[in-house]
Amino acid sequence: MQPDLILRDIRLPDAAPDAPTLDLAVFDGLIAEIAPRIAATAREEVRAGGRVVAGGFVETHIHLDKSCILGRCECETTRNPHRAMERVSAVKESFTVEDVTARAAATIEKCISHGTMRMRTHCEVDPLVGLRGFEGVLALRDRYAWAIDLEICVMPQEGLLNNPGTDELMLEALRNGARVVGAAPNYDSDRAGQIHRVFEMAIEHDADIDMHLDSGASASELDTLLVCDLAEKHGWQGRVAIGHVTKLSTMPIAAMEEVARRMAACGVALTPLVATDLYLGGRHAEFDVPRAVVDANRFADLGVLCSIASNNILNPFTPFGDGQLLRQANMHAVVCQRGNDDDVAAIFRMITADAARVLRQDDYGVAVGMPADLIVLDAPDAVMALRTTAPVLHAFKRGVRTVTRAPVQLHRPEG
Repeated sequence: MQPDLILRDIRLPDAAPDAPTLDLAVFDGLIAEIAPRIAATAREEVRAGGRVVAGGFVETHIHLDKSCILGRCECETTRNPHRAMERVSAVKESFTVEDVTARAAATIEKCISHGTMRMRTHCEVDPLVGLRGFEGVLALRDRYAWAIDLEICVMPQEGLLNNPGTDELMLEALRNGARVVGAAPNYDSDRAGQIHRVFEMAIEHDADIDMHLDSGASASELDTLLVCDLAEKHGWQGRVAIGHVTKLSTMPIAAMEEVARRMAACGVALTPLVATDLYLGGRHAEFDVPRAVVDANRFADLGVLCSIASNNILNPFTPFGDGQLLRQANMHAVVCQRGNDDDVAAIFRMITADAARVLRQDDYGVAVGMPADLIVLDAPDAVMALRTTAPVLHAFKRGVRTVTRAPVQLHRPEG
């Protein structure tokens, strides 16, 4: 059989620096062969020039529905409080399905251009926005299936038990395409009550759970422990992820590691949202400002499944961002001072293989039989790709080209 695609002279993400380069063949959307030299010819061939080929990046936590609204929100006038939720809430009534679809499409195309091929996006529902945010994003699932697999998590950003009508909207979304239940108990009058109710919804709809949890500058009260208890009680181990969790970064090491071991035992995954956590965190301090970012490497070393994600892009929660997930991973390494090769390689896995595990997707990886969701990075290996935030030069979804980016070219003066 003639391959549809051959990538020649590639390096695998976990290959030793002195390992010989390989060829990779794709047939009918799957990786068919990886070998030192593939003699066949293909309909399309790409010479990677010794560059690393990785699985497409996996974005586990982003908010497409409220991306790119910075220009319509009230400007930030104080450092503390930031009032990000209030500033977003003030414009949510202006959202239309078409408006959400247009903004979310612009963001998802940025993510695709930087190599993201699988994504879980959170969508808010409440009486202010109704289902418009959810419906606007849902419209993109089929439209962009040629380049990215999109999963929707429905969430109550402004409260659930204290926000009548939100519960019914979440259930309607779960009946109509949402596959994951989210939470934001910090904004509820009854934090524990919201967490219990979210588990009830998940069990009723056989859905995974992904919570915004334990943002704050003190670990005196941790909802994470309740989530662990409920995951264990209801048999939801491996189906629960928690994002932000900046309170854990304030704990003494021994206490933090105790929580990490509890999370690992209960199958609760962790997702630091580095850009947002850095931007919003530490505002209680005027000097010696804490970083407010959880060290995912420390948790991973203790058995916690970790991913790193983008969260918000160009809105009051994070007024920056271009959808480059590799930049978020690089930022985590810098902020948490993780510079050795093993730590950097572990962080790279948090936006690739480990991130796919957070989404419970076992059809991922650069291996024979796996879907050919592949990116070619302008670097010799995964570690150097993360160190240099290397651009994605080629991307293939199920073996079909989705992205092309030319390597930089310097125009030197003659002579």
